[in-house]
Amino acid sequence: QVQLVESGGGLVQAGGSLRLSCAASGRTDSIYVMAWFRRAPGQERDFVGGINLSGERIYYTDSVKGRFTISRDNAKNTVFLQMNSLKPEDTAVYYCAVRPYSDYVGRQMDEYDYWGQGTQVTVSS
Repeated sequence: QVQLVESGGGLVQAGGSLRLSCAASGRTDSIYVMAWFRRAPGQERDFVGGINLSGERIYYTDSVKGRFTISRDNAKNTVFLQMNSLKPEDTAVYYCAVRPYSDYVGRQMDEYDYWGQGTQVTVSS
């Protein structure tokens, strides 16, 4: 089992920045891909971005490219999401997810086995 705890959410004005963190514990040796998803009010949980074990493969959904950056610190079993130039449409609950034993960065929820509890990001206009 892997446990994930997100932090760093909050309220920010449009154009501002936030940095989310997600710390993993438990069977961290099984962690390969780490990803971020988000669920906006009334919508499905969608892929934001993901990073493979080495950090060489990083993918983003189109709406955040150029504004969001994913990185990871394997020594600390932590993944980060740096969010710049935030827009009101980025308002959502952000979830960290882990895909064990596979280095493929998938974009579907069912490709990930472990999830954090979510952290709220609210961007005011």
